[in-house]
Amino acid sequence: MDVPQPDPRLVEKQREIVEESIRDPEGFWSRVAGELWWRRRWDRVLDDSNPPFYRWFVGGVTNITYNILERNIERGLGNKAALIWRGGGGEERIIRYYDLKREVERYAAMLREAGVGRGDRVVIYMPMVPEAMYTMLAAARLGAVHVVVFSGFGSKALAQRIRDAGARVVVTADGMTRRGKVIPLKPIVDEAVAEAGGVERVLVHRVAGNSVEMREGRDVWVEDELSKLPRRVRVEPEMVRAEEPLFILYTSGTTGKPKGMVHLHGQYMVWAYAHTRWLFGFYDNDVFFVPVDIGWINGHTYATYGPLLNGSTVVWYSDAPDHPDPGVWWDIVDSYNVDMMWVAPTAVRLLIRYGEEVPRRYSLESLRLIVSAGEILGVEPWRWLVENVCRRRPGCHVVETWGQTENSGFITAPGGYGLVGGIAYRLGSVGLPYPGIDLHVLRDDGSEAAPGEKGHIVIKAPVPPAFAYGVWGDPERYVKTYWSRFPGYYYTGDYGYVDRDGYVYILGRADDVVKVAGHRLGPAEIENTVLEHPLVAEAAVVGVPDELRGTVLAVFVVPRMDVEVDRARLAEEVRQLIRRKYGAVAVVKGVYVVDKLPKTRTGKILRRVLRAVLTGQELGDLSTLEDEAGVEEVRRAVEEFRRAMERAEVG
Repeated sequence: MDVPQPDPRLVEKQREIVEESIRDPEGFWSRVAGELWWRRRWDRVLDDSNPPFYRWFVGGVTNITYNILERNIERGLGNKAALIWRGGGGEERIIRYYDLKREVERYAAMLREAGVGRGDRVVIYMPMVPEAMYTMLAAARLGAVHVVVFSGFGSKALAQRIRDAGARVVVTADGMTRRGKVIPLKPIVDEAVAEAGGVERVLVHRVAGNSVEMREGRDVWVEDELSKLPRRVRVEPEMVRAEEPLFILYTSGTTGKPKGMVHLHGQYMVWAYAHTRWLFGFYDNDVFFVPVDIGWINGHTYATYGPLLNGSTVVWYSDAPDHPDPGVWWDIVDSYNVDMMWVAPTAVRLLIRYGEEVPRRYSLESLRLIVSAGEILGVEPWRWLVENVCRRRPGCHVVETWGQTENSGFITAPGGYGLVGGIAYRLGSVGLPYPGIDLHVLRDDGSEAAPGEKGHIVIKAPVPPAFAYGVWGDPERYVKTYWSRFPGYYYTGDYGYVDRDGYVYILGRADDVVKVAGHRLGPAEIENTVLEHPLVAEAAVVGVPDELRGTVLAVFVVPRMDVEVDRARLAEEVRQLIRRKYGAVAVVKGVYVVDKLPKTRTGKILRRVLRAVLTGQELGDLSTLEDEAGVEEVRRAVEEFRRAMERAEVG
């Protein structure tokens, strides 16, 4: 199929905007921040006196919930849907901006009664239900610091975060439903609180209806507490300084102690408002479907703060992308006339396994933009979405973005509706740097890489309002992790290159880059090659030690479900496909055909688990694992391959 090329006029316009933001950051961000409401305007746009701890809008006073609630209601959006929620059983709730304000104020009153005040940390361990949004915004309204913990984490991971944040209050639910099964949450909280210590109050929502134990004097039902309040209770937003923390969001912690990234109130608010508007436009009556958990930065920024600050409508879905059937996402698109949606690449690959006839049962005519983030999407999943979801309609685009928890979300993306007046996308790229992002590619020795040359992706100081202020309670770790590798540059840890037109390409984490006989191969580029095979739905590539070559490739593939597959033949065809593309340098130890891969509940492939099984090492923390069957599948495939090799040697 024809691949659309970006309009050079849009590309040039984006370059000019970005160059202006880098040349005059204070003037640029002052204008952007001025579009929002402030009780008191800032004294300094940027305080760069203590690098790398950059503070924006210093002296400014505001509250992010005033900009979401009062400001939008004053703009006449009170009766507009702020949140549309769909449950896994088909349940539906529509919350207008008027409704959201009422509930946030009631929840804020409840938290205040529980002793929560300005600067206090509130841990939120909940499923994707509207009450989770109310709790986040209620904490922000009080000037408290919310710490959302992904509801797929186990008790040890939760205890780490409670203890590190010094939280006295935890908000949770009795349980949650996933694929029709009830997953208890309260027992996990009980274990975590016992291990962490310091928690004085646990507020519990009735969500799944499962039986739980309640500890007298500590645990209370949210519904009981709310029943004590009038239906309408006024809680004025606490006016906080821009440089006060809004939330702490921890990195996964599956390979070490999690890092609590601190995002400051004023600068996060400005970036969340601005960069989402620049990409999505947020025209009147836009509906934005974001099936992403709020336990991750994409859930914070794209399922909550970004669209709400822009007065848009966001759609949440609380279950798996293929439950109760693999057409549920597309049904949601048609049911609510969704204009834009956010997808995780691994979720797309899961849906590809069910075949193209599933999305083709639905109209999907309202869609104009599908945005991928979290991992590299790849060419074949992009084609599948274009062919079967967009149906090649000129007004429907499938694009990729790139960013991190530390960056509040994406910092590179195609030219967007609100930035350049259109979509300027190049296939395989994660787009162009967004305003304030002075992006460079450096060689190992710190010298500048040439266009097209692979290297380390870095951001030159000072960094824009997108960036976290540091690691909670550990400023030295922030400096060591992000600023010591290349002085004067923020080290992203990602490996990639920039083409001659400025488009950015991410090839994977620098630690995951496979070095074979002196050559560097990014996992993403090899996986994209494997996905070109018509029978492959998903792929994962890791490097494993080899006595002769140092490192060789191990390739895991998941075949499509809608066709019969000869697994031995598929494995050999994948091996030959890699060899044709990369030559003798790409030495493949083995191709393992599995029915599923070990993933987190957000759909991210746990490549470290693949590597651990292959090398016989400990698997490490599996609290984020969605289904242990994925690990067993990998073990089975690796053992079958080993026995086959032994038989071949005997023969």
